[in-house]
Amino acid sequence: MCAVPGLLIVASTGATDPTRASIPFHIAANGARPAGVEVAIALAGDATELLKPDIIANVYGQGVPPLRDLLDKCLEQNVPLYV
Repeated sequence: MCAVPGLLIVASTGATDPTRASIPFHIAANGARPAGVEVAIALAGDATELLKPDIIANVYGQGVPPLRDLLDKCLEQNVPLYV
């Protein structure tokens, strides 16, 4: 049985806007999960490209950690990703 997240973050921005693309992962990994909130991320539209290794390695938003680091932290914290 799948647990229902308390917070579902829907992301639709791809690598063309690296800051907006990184924010859902930043909120999940550094905000919601550490605060004890069950969180999941749903990737739609252009955001689905963010899971490609050659893309995720090159996404660096302003004021947030690199997307590769954020995704790794989400995975370490068992944040579900839906595509």
